[in-house]
Amino acid sequence: FLYENLMIQSNVIHQAYLNGVRRLCFLGSSCIYPRECPQPIREEYLMTGPLEPTNEGYAIAKIAGMKMVDFYRRQYGLDWISVMPCNLYGTNDSFDLNTSHVVSALVKKFVDAADSRADHVEVWGTGTARREFLHVDDAAEGILFAMENYHQDGHINLGFGEDVTIKELVELVKELSGFKGKFVWDAAKPDGMPRKCMDISRIRKLGWSPRISLREGIEKTIREYRALKK
Repeated sequence: FLYENLMIQSNVIHQAYLNGVRRLCFLGSSCIYPRECPQPIREEYLMTGPLEPTNEGYAIAKIAGMKMVDFYRRQYGLDWISVMPCNLYGTNDSFDLNTSHVVSALVKKFVDAADSRADHVEVWGTGTARREFLHVDDAAEGILFAMENYHQDGHINLGFGEDVTIKELVELVKELSGFKGKFVWDAAKPDGMPRKCMDISRIRKLGWSPRISLREGIEKTIREYRALKK
């Protein structure tokens, strides 16, 4: 993660500079913030404490890319920005359990279990960690909005502004999938950061807010996954 992200972003950012790109948006992740970060997470909390060890390599790469954009902006007078989204899910997500993130993984597990009438589903962790989720359609609109309206130094958060426990997420996916069995926790798997909920007051003040609720977004994701299975 560290090597690949550093190589991708360094090449894209530097070539954008060499080729006169006037507007560039670098996308990071909420994992750039310290593991024990005050909640909700404000932009100024960056680099105020140790990172979550399970995604430290990715976080370091993203911080480096964000700083690279800042420095190119200052040195060359470029109107470039960095946007830090929370956990994204939705259309065109990966449902491969080897590469998928939490929402798509849970959708696949519970829909498959419902369709096969399995008696249980195994889920990772303890369920106590809290996460914030933003549908990709909201994310796309938010990123475009930031490109059109945010012209400041430093990054800006992009999220839903509310979080849920993983247990609450699991129960919602189970309900919407129609699965009637039980779910069991594999507590040997990591929970990751205890909580990641971003303060989105900065982008709200500019005029953007998310529109798609978690329930609505997961319903849509389940429909899309079922269509892929046919």
